[in-house]
Amino acid sequence: MASSLTCAGIVWAFLSFLCAAASCVGFFMPYWLLGSQLEKSVSFGTFRRCSYPVRDESRQMTVMVEQCGRYASFQAIPSAEWRICTVVTGLGCGLLLLVALTALMGCCVSELISRTVGRVAGGIQFLGGLLIGSGCALYPLGWDSEEVRQTCGNLSNQFELGTCHIGWAYYCTGGGAAAAMLVCTWLACFSGQKQKQYPY
Repeated sequence: MASSLTCAGIVWAFLSFLCAAASCVGFFMPYWLLGSQLEKSVSFGTFRRCSYPVRDESRQMTVMVEQCGRYASFQAIPSAEWRICTVVTGLGCGLLLLVALTALMGCCVSELISRTVGRVAGGIQFLGGLLIGSGCALYPLGWDSEEVRQTCGNLSNQFELGTCHIGWAYYCTGGGAAAAMLVCTWLACFSGQKQKQYPY
């Protein structure tokens, strides 16, 4: 199998895949914000949550259900900022994944990635990283929602964590996006081989 990538292009393809995987895994994991409620650990993502309070009518008390899951609907996400963050970050992850898979195909298919296609792919990666970065920047605006305040000792507010702390998934998502924007975009410029000129 012939490759349409240069040596820098092969590094770009695998690094693009790693960045996309890191961003996507971080996005789908509900460990962006970590806290506790009723002495049980609670975590939030943009559209998922682990551990939530439920009223137990038989014992006449509120108990914590220790399960992870998505919110019942898009409107059930605690704040408008988190809904926007979910859409923007999801789009960014989709773009990074699209470019990464195309780049990996370029390792096996000849004449798939030219210099021009590589530069366009780098631009798409930059846009994807920018969208994810915007989502990560929007996320703290939702810390003033009632659900988050209950988990963070009623001390959280926009850009104030209260008793909570940021989890690994937030860093994983942002780190993957930053590496895609800074390193992969640059490598993409040198990824494709010069196209052969065919006389017609």
